[in-house]
Formats: sequence, structure tokens, C-alpha cells
Amino acid sequence: MLFRQLLDVPSRTFTYLVASRRGGEAVLIDPVREHLDYYLRLIAALDLRLIYAIDTHSHHDHDSALAALLEHDECVTAMGHESTAYFVNRRLHDGDVIEVDDLEISAMHTPGHTEDSYCLVMDDRVFTGDTLLIRGTGRTDLGGDPREQYASLFRKLLQLPGHTLVYPGHDYNGRHVSSIGDERRTNPRLQLPSVDDYVEVMNSLRPDDPQLSDVAERPSLHPSAPLMRELLALRAALSAEHLLDGTPNG
Repeated sequence: MLFRQLLDVPSRTFTYLVASRRGGEAVLIDPVREHLDYYLRLIAALDLRLIYAIDTHSHHDHDSALAALLEHDECVTAMGHESTAYFVNRRLHDGDVIEVDDLEISAMHTPGHTEDSYCLVMDDRVFTGDTLLIRGTGRTDLGGDPREQYASLFRKLLQLPGHTLVYPGHDYNGRHVSSIGDERRTNPRLQLPSVDDYVEVMNSLRPDDPQLSDVAERPSLHPSAPLMRELLALRAALSAEHLLDGTPNG
């Protein structure tokens, strides 16, 4: 399989290029408009044909390239059917399968960050958009719902096998990939004891900058709140445990 993880530095947005083989069909996930020419040059250099471009959700932090790709021959632009975006010509439902040569990408509806949030599942990996980040979860204050996000995480995403690789929509700390098992064990927001505790934590996050999908390590977390103190203490304990046993932490 051909796979490239590409980064838009200002927004720390990851774009993914996936194909099964040289000379075959390709899909772009969460492409950024500013880099469209680069994506197309890379696709040509790899002797690929762009068949699909998919946004995992409506983006607040960058301009999607899907509108520009409407003019690109053969390329189908796709988002969840909950999206009202005009530049979509295939609207996905939960469980839909996108076929790219011999690769299959399954659409998993995971509302919470936005109502139209979807994760894209393959055999060995999942593209989580802003639903699940590495050691965090996407903010829910821009039209999202933390209770829905909790259900999406615990009833859907975390039911995937532990070895499933997690490729998020963003990371602000230099990390590139995790796994479902690692996030189950070490993601502080996934250690909260109940959905009500999760909702309280997420509702306490009110960053001013829509360019940030998650601000878990920034002062706006209000660390004086009891739940926040517990969360930060848990994060410190988990980090110390990983330093002791030699397990990579992120």
C-alpha cells in the first residue's frame, strides 16, 4: 500500500494520501486548499489517479480543497450526509464502504466534534479526524456535543481492535500516530469515570482560537477546577509510568 501523511504547519492539520499500488487509484483525506497543487504533483509523481477526496468533517481551522477538486476529472468529493457543504457529490452514511482498487475504507459516523464527523476505517488503521486525537479529543464548543462525542468514542471507536493505528486530523505536539490500545490506556480524557465527568471537562474548554481543535495542554483548561486537577494528575502519573517501564509515550 502507498501511504503518505502530509502536514499543514500553520493549522497542524494532517492530510492523508492512500493508494494500493503505483499506477492505481488514490484517495485524499482532509486535503487543505493551499496545498492542492502539491498534492496533485505528488499523485502524478507516484503515477496514481485521484478517485476520491474525503473530508472527515466540516473544518473550522482551514479551507478544504474539496471545492477545488470538483473540477478535477474522475475525483469524487465525499463527506457525511449531515454536511450541508455544496462541494460534495457523494454523501456518506454510517457503514458505507469506499472502494479504492482492492482497498476498502468504511465510514463510521462519530458525531460530537461536529454533527457531520466521520472516522474512516481500514483493516489496520483508522483516520479519526478531530474526534480522537493523540492523548486528547476534539473540542465540542463549535456546534458539537460532548455527550454525543463520548458515545462515539466509547461505543464505536474504542471497540476497534487495540492494534488499530490511529491517524488523527491534528497534533500540536509533534506526534504522528498512535493506536486504539494506546489511547485506551493513556489518553486522559478516556480515563474519566463517567459521561457526566466527560461532559463537564469538555464544557470547561472554551479556547478563543478556532484554529485549535484541542487545547488540552494550554492554560485555558482552568486547572483550578477539581476535575481538571484530577485529569492533569492522571496525565502526570501515566507519563511517569511510561518513563519507568520504558514504554514509548506518544
